[in-house]
Amino acid sequence: MSLAVSVEDVTPDLIRVRHYIANFYIWHTGGAWVLIDAGMAGADDVVARIAADRFGGAGPEAIVLTHGHFDHIGAFPAILERWPAPVYAHPAELPYLTGQAAYPPPDPSVGKGLMAMMSFVFPNDPIDLGDRVQPLPEDGSVPGMAGWRWIFTPGHAPGHVSFFQTAGRLLVAGDAFVTTKQESVYSALTQKREINGPPAYFTPDWIAARRSIERLAELRPELAVTGHGEPFAGRELADGLSALLADFDDRVLPAQGRYVPDGHHT
Repeated sequence: MSLAVSVEDVTPDLIRVRHYIANFYIWHTGGAWVLIDAGMAGADDVVARIAADRFGGAGPEAIVLTHGHFDHIGAFPAILERWPAPVYAHPAELPYLTGQAAYPPPDPSVGKGLMAMMSFVFPNDPIDLGDRVQPLPEDGSVPGMAGWRWIFTPGHAPGHVSFFQTAGRLLVAGDAFVTTKQESVYSALTQKREINGPPAYFTPDWIAARRSIERLAELRPELAVTGHGEPFAGRELADGLSALLADFDDRVLPAQGRYVPDGHHT
């Protein structure tokens, strides 16, 4: 691995991989494993090395996506050429994963840091996974991940989902909220710990984003991992989510921006 990549066992069954400025995860039980999100461009090589080191080179049983932004689908299409794993996402994400629609453009006007100001260069084009991608099961189960359920958490993306293990109260939140200030280059590079809202430059629905964080906080997770930043657990996590929601308009909602609801910050 390189300085741009780190691999950490968050729990005995969950591996966190930090790949440049984004995280992806591997859930495993014995030899079987599931890839949760697919990192930034080049992540396929990282995944292959982990598979060789940890799973004898065997491919994933499934790939499940919190959403399809560029920093969560970087292993495609190369990883699908390597392994014939099915890909699952919320139905509302499928247009962005089958070449039918582009995401709303990033909004550099939200401010909050240099990463946000540079966001105009971030791609929002769809990818086309064709029939390799399919909707997550309607019953809320997660393919290959017994004991987990998916939770609809839109706002940052129309079909954003999070994954929750009821028994262990373990939450994979994607970008519904993150644990660093992703709009800041300094925070993104140093992984400065801070429970924050979804990356502002790529969040088109702030009303839905707030409701999604509320829904996740109501689950009272014991451990949360996110698309950006370090894991948070216990009282630090609970207090951080409570403070985030209490100060949502001041801490999370941008002071300006094309997607800020009318009547806010006027």
